Amino acid sequence: MHSGPLRGVRVVDLTAMVMGPYCTQIMADMGAEVIKVEPPQGDNTRFISVGPAPGMSGVFVNVNRGKRSIVLDLQTDSGKAAVRALIERADVFIHSMRSKAVLKLGFGYDDVAAINPRIVYTNCYGYGRRGPERDRPAYDDTIQAECGIPAVQRQLTGEADFVGTIMADKVAGLTALYATMMALFHRERTGEGQEVEVAMFETMASFMLVEHANGAMFDPPLGPAVYPRTVAPNRRPYRTKDGYIAVLIYNDKHWNAFINAVQPAWHSDNGEKYATLELRASDIDAVYGLLAETMKERTTDEWLMLFGELEIPAAPLNTPDALFDNPHLNAVGMFETVDTPHGPVRFPGVPTWFSRTPGRVAGPAPELGADTEDVLDELGLADTRAAGPV
Repeated sequence: MHSGPLRGVRVVDLTAMVMGPYCTQIMADMGAEVIKVEPPQGDNTRFISVGPAPGMSGVFVNVNRGKRSIVLDLQTDSGKAAVRALIERADVFIHSMRSKAVLKLGFGYDDVAAINPRIVYTNCYGYGRRGPERDRPAYDDTIQAECGIPAVQRQLTGEADFVGTIMADKVAGLTALYATMMALFHRERTGEGQEVEVAMFETMASFMLVEHANGAMFDPPLGPAVYPRTVAPNRRPYRTKDGYIAVLIYNDKHWNAFINAVQPAWHSDNGEKYATLELRASDIDAVYGLLAETMKERTTDEWLMLFGELEIPAAPLNTPDALFDNPHLNAVGMFETVDTPHGPVRFPGVPTWFSRTPGRVAGPAPELGADTEDVLDELGLADTRAAGPV
């Protein structure tokens, strides 16, 4: 039933919403058995967007595909006993509860490691436990704000805006994935389990400061924490004769190829001024402004053909809908159609390729509690189930 590089890995998943489920969705696609423990009311993400049936929203279905859903009430002794039985046989325990909540339930790292010392235990938090904000709730919007994304957008557009995707959730989910995999790698070498902590705020602060730390990293500072190119007001898709195009005429090779092919009139006055990448970078917004005027002279298709010949990175403006019909994505098998009880679902599939252990969409997302009976039977807890709600 499971294939991929994580075949044989069992994950006890007590995460909800997107950060944790995105992490474990990738594990499932890579072959892990992911047992999603849900409260009786289900993961809230089941209800936040359209879907073919109640509790099967598009967001939930995508980030929980291929998992097994077991409903447990963790306020009950029987529910806790079932989780402890799962932990005994698991490789990974991952949760997205706040620290106080998971400790109160009796599933902190020390509790879990006492049951299974080899387990990799991953905490998905809003803010790390070592800081004063450790008990604050967090969502993608608030983390975007706190790590500086709207401020950077304001420099770019004049308005403080969130970016149009739940970036903090997804970047933190990917970070939780690689951190968990590193801990599993260590365990395979040494036999030692360990606790891992991934916090959205720290993750996104690190993510934003990759380029924006810039001059602020030095002592004394050589400039503000900002990468000027990304906040230049003229850095935007260029308007063409009939639409828009995205193009980055950046390094000296691309710049010279463009100038020689197009010979824009403004270059005669600025040839020496913008001759090198260093000179262009020092006045990047003015460069973007000059290019914007030139892009208006031809159609999008004419520019795409020219840039293709010159091997300059360029692209048309797609909508998310258009990605489903993108020739390249379809050629590489990006989408997989899976039959589900509610009809076929065309999933965006695995973006990575392995020569020996390829992953694939692990299967449909589970109905709430669909696997409760089977999992409890496998754990030898059928009698507990018969006695009443777990």
